[in-house]
Amino acid sequence: MQNPLPHSLDNKQVIVTGAGQGIGRALAQAIVAQGGRVVAVDLNPAGLEALREELGTPHCVTVTGSVADPAVAARAVEAGAQAFGGVNGLVNNAGITRTAMIDKMSVDDWRQVIDVHLSGSFYCLQALGRHLLARAKAGEAIAGSIVNISSDAGRRGTIGQINYGAAKAGALGLTMCAAREWARYNIRVNTVGFGVVETPMTETIRGEKFRDTYLQQIPLGRWGEPEEVVRPVCFLLSDAASYVTGQHLSVNGGYTIGV
Repeated sequence: MQNPLPHSLDNKQVIVTGAGQGIGRALAQAIVAQGGRVVAVDLNPAGLEALREELGTPHCVTVTGSVADPAVAARAVEAGAQAFGGVNGLVNNAGITRTAMIDKMSVDDWRQVIDVHLSGSFYCLQALGRHLLARAKAGEAIAGSIVNISSDAGRRGTIGQINYGAAKAGALGLTMCAAREWARYNIRVNTVGFGVVETPMTETIRGEKFRDTYLQQIPLGRWGEPEEVVRPVCFLLSDAASYVTGQHLSVNGGYTIGV
């Protein structure tokens, strides 16, 4: 019998990186609200502890560390396996910004952003993929879903953030390659690209200097809110998206219509 609630996240155990604040926190809350369980990963132990207290230990376990460290990805999968018996979902959401014009950007600023956004997403994707492939090859019926968080900067480019734009464009490549390799194991991989969402990371863009310029290019005429932009991510994690893989979904108020 078909699940009467295909959008439910019952039986979904999802690693969420960057879960200590902003979009990651809102996503962890939404996953648990829809019946799922979360392995929350972040550099900020205080943010993780507050999230775990809010969601409850049966629904949330935490891993403190940087996704730029491959060992953190392995720890996250192991934490989920121990707490929940396995992991079948991942949202690569962790991110930082290091802003500078191209001719003034330091090598360190370039590397830090690439290490977190692109390499970190690869490490987590690889770690969960190994876990799911081992289960599939052991004869277990699996249904995995990975969502890589990209950005309009990876589709249209951006000024002063070539490191961020390159990393977010790279997320599209991660999605397409992994989707092709792992489809036969019923592991789906998709991208969600956000526009300007009301989080601390976008304070500069939403400030007086740039506000009107950006809002004029958004057909819906407003910024996104964390609670609303995570809903499409939950859809892709759910069985409602069981025939969706290798796709890039823009959640940006129409900013990239026709791009």
